[in-house]
Amino acid sequence: MILSVNNSDRVEHPSHYNQGDIECIDAMLAAGGTDAVKNFCHLSCFKYLWRFQHKNGFEDLKKAEWYLKKLIELSKLD
Repeated sequence: MILSVNNSDRVEHPSHYNQGDIECIDAMLAAGGTDAVKNFCHLSCFKYLWRFQHKNGFEDLKKAEWYLKKLIELSKLD
């Protein structure tokens, strides 16, 4: 199954997580630091995997994947 542009935006760059040119995850990094955001990504991934069968199905799996990729990206900085 391929996500449409609309659904992809809901996972990759949801408009409600953008304020101007700044995405929430980038503001979180600036405010809390890498370790805090890595913990957030880990737990967010866990949350979306936990609920995917009972809430948003494939979309939640894609969100879990997004947070896992972000966690991997941030872990490479260590």
